Amino acid sequence: MNDPHKEHVARCHSEIREAIMKHRDPIGVASFPECADEYDDYVPEIYRMLAKGRSPKELLYYLWWLETSCMGLAGTPKARRKTEAFAEILCKISVSTGAPKGKASESA
Repeated sequence: MNDPHKEHVARCHSEIREAIMKHRDPIGVASFPECADEYDDYVPEIYRMLAKGRSPKELLYYLWWLETSCMGLAGTPKARRKTEAFAEILCKISVSTGAPKGKASESA
């Protein structure tokens, strides 16, 4: 039997993954099919943040930390503006399931 919640979370993860590759891709791997999973480790936390209703500013802080601390990118003002715009895009992804509070914040 299928679990509707897990299916919803999987769809949200897929949408977040697609958004990263289409709208941000900070290390420039989107054109390489073999790198399609490059950002997958970050997707569950982004999902949890969206499910908890975190603000674009909170997402920006997380994304900026990923880019500058984890990925080791330079952190230029131009890159920060791109990341800020991307945080706004992410906040438009609907992760609401109507599930009881707490259920939507679980990852698949």
